[in-house]
Amino acid sequence: MPFSIRTGRARVAVAVAARAVALITVVGCSDGGGGGGDSATTSAAGPSGGGTQVTIDNFKFQPAALTVAPGAKITVVNEDTTTHTLTATKGATFDTGDLAPGRRVTITAPSKAGDFPWDCTIHPFMKGTLTVR
Repeated sequence: MPFSIRTGRARVAVAVAARAVALITVVGCSDGGGGGGDSATTSAAGPSGGGTQVTIDNFKFQPAALTVAPGAKITVVNEDTTTHTLTATKGATFDTGDLAPGRRVTITAPSKAGDFPWDCTIHPFMKGTLTVR
């Protein structure tokens, strides 16, 4: 088929559409599932069942400093408008994985005592510290 402006535009439109679909697939593939750490389970945000909780809202962790016992369960709730993570910055001791808006995940604190700084790997200016005693 000879090249024409009409077929050239069609090819460009198809290429642009294919790239858009690929981008949406990559960006939108997360359902807020846990991405590692000692353990992680995820669900839609709802009433808290008690225990220790960290809430993400307005690009901040609340609380940003948390002290727990070894092996404690910590529920992380994303009440922000974008996806975040809560990830240990030293070693792979805990990681929520991508946590979509409105989702929650439960992680397990390390079994050894110490201070464990964390951040959001998507927004590294968001920081906090977990102290295990």
